[in-house]
Amino acid sequence: MLPWSRVLRPLAALLLAAAVALVPATAATAAPTADARPGSGWNDYTCKPSAAHPRPVVLVHGTFGNSVDNWLGLAPYLKNRGYCVFSLDYGQLPGVPLFHGLGPVEKSAEQLAAHVDKVLAATGATETDLVGHSQGGMMPRYYLKFLGGAAEVNALVGIAPSNHGTTLSGLTRLLPYFPGAEDLLNEHTPALADQVVGSDVLTRLNAGGDTVPGVRYTVLATKYDEVVTPYRGQFLDGPGVRNVLLQDLCPLDLSEHLAIGLFDRIAFHEVTNALDPAHATPTTCASVFG
Repeated sequence: MLPWSRVLRPLAALLLAAAVALVPATAATAAPTADARPGSGWNDYTCKPSAAHPRPVVLVHGTFGNSVDNWLGLAPYLKNRGYCVFSLDYGQLPGVPLFHGLGPVEKSAEQLAAHVDKVLAATGATETDLVGHSQGGMMPRYYLKFLGGAAEVNALVGIAPSNHGTTLSGLTRLLPYFPGAEDLLNEHTPALADQVVGSDVLTRLNAGGDTVPGVRYTVLATKYDEVVTPYRGQFLDGPGVRNVLLQDLCPLDLSEHLAIGLFDRIAFHEVTNALDPAHATPTTCASVFG
């Protein structure tokens, strides 16, 4: 019989490869820190929110993402519409450049809390709005629920968020058949383990309700999501929640997990509607692409 260690490593590699294969190709060349990118169009700490858009927007990347690559589409889109836009790197692991969002969710939430404080201090605003992709749509809920974030956040927009975990298209269901596999994931990529359906982090996060008072929640999902599965697990229950399936707005939208956050104009339009609901306009195939 083969030693378990010889079986565990291929399984862990399979899970990691499935995630890495979905990372945008630009991650190999982009600078890891948007703060140091002059002229990038966002992370301008001299930006002062306008009366029309009084809250700065903080963009929270997903697993294996970073503060630049995730937002090459959405950050300029929002900046061009008059928002002060910021992004951060979080969940870094020692010796792993560019690919972030891998550390424990609890620690990443602490990094987000510090970044929000920095943005609020620079802009003079009293609240911010958060927009996150994948883990970046779920992890802020830890900040809101356990780290006092609800007092500093007006709205959270999750784009394909891992709110109730993922089966990774069924791959995580193999874990119980490989004793020690979950320990291996916890040790080397804690954020992946934290996002598996039924993880301790998700159990604590969702206990007692999905939401906290005083925050508006929007979830944008696509039925073609192959990473956060099943896709309906992305949706939240509670007051102040709006769950949106892109295909209900535009049946022609074929975006999957990465595309919905990188360049989907249906999703981008819905983000602006969520940030400024008083001036929301209908989102349809014709209104965006016509």
